Amino acid sequence: MSTETQTMELAGSRGRWLKDRLVQYGVTAGGILVLIALLLIFFYLLYVVKPIFDGAKVEPLQQVELVGGGETLLMGTEEQNELLYRFNDQGEVNFYSLPEQGRQVLSAQVSGNIQSFSRSRSSNAVAYGLDDGTIRVLAPKFSVSYPDNVRQITPELEYPLGDEPLVLDEQGRALKMLAFEQGGNDMVAVAITEDGEGVLSRFTGKENFLTGAIELKVRRVTIPRLPAEVDQLILTPNLRFLFARHGNQVSIFDIRNAGNITLRNVLDMHAPGGNVTSVSLLAGGNSLLVANDNGVVSQWFDVAKDGKRAFTFIREFEADGAIRHLAPESHRKGFVTISSNGTLEIFHTTGGSRLFSEKLADTEVTALAMSPRNNMLMLAEGNKLSTFKVENEHPEVTWKAMWTKVWYEGYPEPQYVWQSTSGSSDFEAKLSLVPISFGTLKAAFYALLFAVPIAIAGAVYTAYFMSPGLRKFVKPTVEIMEALPTVILGFLAGLWLAPLVESHLPGIVMILVMMPIAMLATAFIWHKLPNAIKNLVPDGWQSILLLPVVLLVGWLSFALSPAVEAMFFGGNARAFLTNELGIGFDQRNSLVVGIAMGFAVIPTIFSIAEDAVFSVPKHLTNGSLALGATPWQTLVRVVMLTASPGIFSAVMMGLGRAVGETMIVLMATGNTPVMDLSIFSGMRTLAANIAVEMPEAEVNSSHYRVLFLAAFVLFVFTFLFNTVAEFVRQRLRDKYSSM
Repeated sequence: MSTETQTMELAGSRGRWLKDRLVQYGVTAGGILVLIALLLIFFYLLYVVKPIFDGAKVEPLQQVELVGGGETLLMGTEEQNELLYRFNDQGEVNFYSLPEQGRQVLSAQVSGNIQSFSRSRSSNAVAYGLDDGTIRVLAPKFSVSYPDNVRQITPELEYPLGDEPLVLDEQGRALKMLAFEQGGNDMVAVAITEDGEGVLSRFTGKENFLTGAIELKVRRVTIPRLPAEVDQLILTPNLRFLFARHGNQVSIFDIRNAGNITLRNVLDMHAPGGNVTSVSLLAGGNSLLVANDNGVVSQWFDVAKDGKRAFTFIREFEADGAIRHLAPESHRKGFVTISSNGTLEIFHTTGGSRLFSEKLADTEVTALAMSPRNNMLMLAEGNKLSTFKVENEHPEVTWKAMWTKVWYEGYPEPQYVWQSTSGSSDFEAKLSLVPISFGTLKAAFYALLFAVPIAIAGAVYTAYFMSPGLRKFVKPTVEIMEALPTVILGFLAGLWLAPLVESHLPGIVMILVMMPIAMLATAFIWHKLPNAIKNLVPDGWQSILLLPVVLLVGWLSFALSPAVEAMFFGGNARAFLTNELGIGFDQRNSLVVGIAMGFAVIPTIFSIAEDAVFSVPKHLTNGSLALGATPWQTLVRVVMLTASPGIFSAVMMGLGRAVGETMIVLMATGNTPVMDLSIFSGMRTLAANIAVEMPEAEVNSSHYRVLFLAAFVLFVFTFLFNTVAEFVRQRLRDKYSSM
């Protein structure tokens, strides 16, 4: 061999070596980058989700020296937390500027001999009860202007129902206790007079067409069966119920009809071993919070059971010491307590959680309040008022609220519920991930129930029995089905398949029953035919004979569906299911999703399983056949066992595809987060839920972050499925690799 030839061969070897190294490094770098991308996704999801599990934080801001004496009855701020107002028991109203170190900016005095006080929970209005049987209704008001592009908030005191006092008791008796509430243009005031009689006045407002002024019409009645000693009166914002606390009992009056006030219940609401100190309404006015001197706060709300409604004990919270004051949050289902030892605690009812506990006061606290945005806390101690910054953005999100049953307001019992938004201001966020996780697994289960038998049976037949000539057409055709856009499949499933299944439900059931029978019957008949006839069909092409059978059975099933429906189901199979069997039927249900999503999953499972079966070494099958085994015995005991790792991987790949599917389940189901295993009910999946609600979720809100948590759960689902699949595949490979 010449030197030139040796040089060329050496250069070629070096070239191949260089190419091998480049490919090796490229593949390794690609794999590492994929792992890095997955880790980045994982940690980004955790980064977005983490804040919802942070506890509340309370930090001191500043102290304000209160002008004037008297006991603080009510404190509050406007939404920007720049101006603070205080009502005292002497009828004095003061406004303070927090950016100006608590400087008093406005003071007003309510005229009259004040006997009682109440505030409206649906507005900023308050009412003072006087000694002549009248009340004065007033409210703090804040005007915002921008002189020289600088925001300026100006406080004032307004009288929304007029400057003149409103007569509550026509006999002019002093109003020793008062409850007041506004609902639209209507107002209800309840008072206990100096001689212990309960009076109720309902003021109905009507706007004058000419002047635009609100004209009030009043109806006054006496409250029957009112307890002799009343400690507290509370009205609900919807003007439906009146609660009268007397000792440890609460009398509940239905006041919707002022002419027919009825005593609905008298309930013992004290905690075991404790006595009631105060009762308050949670935001929305649907729940009662009952505070006890042993530190227990219980929640009660109206529950319908067995055709009757009654206020029912729901849950309780334990504070550190006897509760002196309790303040519900605005527009959220949380509340704040201050104990006799000065410990302040923040709770949230939906999550059943205590979010914060710390001693903040050394002296007796006389009043407690939260700002409108729940981001500032106010404590009144003697002649000073302390303010605290509160960071508590996601109180409603806890592991308990997301993964266990929660008893929501208005529900008859604890349930798993996903309902992230509502048009009501008293809405209670329901962010349980259980229904949508259940829906994800349910959709995947029914899809695989439809796809796995067809895909694996088709893959085995194509790889083992089908002729090479027919296989080269069948395999690419099935694989190209995977390129069909899922949005098209979902569109067809929702607008064509779902109505078809509903109108031909007996026909669908007949197909499921008759198709296997028809195939077995066809195979039996073929087996009994003379060899002369069977030899007319080339070996491996026999499956073509099933095409007319499949078409005929499908046509007969749909053709006979109306007759079967009329004969056995009274002409309406859907009504029969609902009325006779008690099974609900949604047009877009799990059956439709199983068929549509199964159709999308079949190519994935078929392709991988077919390759696994076809890759079984020929010497194994030839050896088995040479030893006298039949083709079926060889398939079951040799081919399937050897190909089992690949077949299992195919099924798990199909499961991963089904779990992550979005558009089909979004368009082919009712998209309702219900927990029902019935094949005739719908569901909502994690992926579909993210697709539907992410565009409308406020950035960094609890809803927004919980949707990212749903994405994280979906990520974990697929990771677990793939991990289990790889583990089982390796075990199967180790077990059958020696064959």
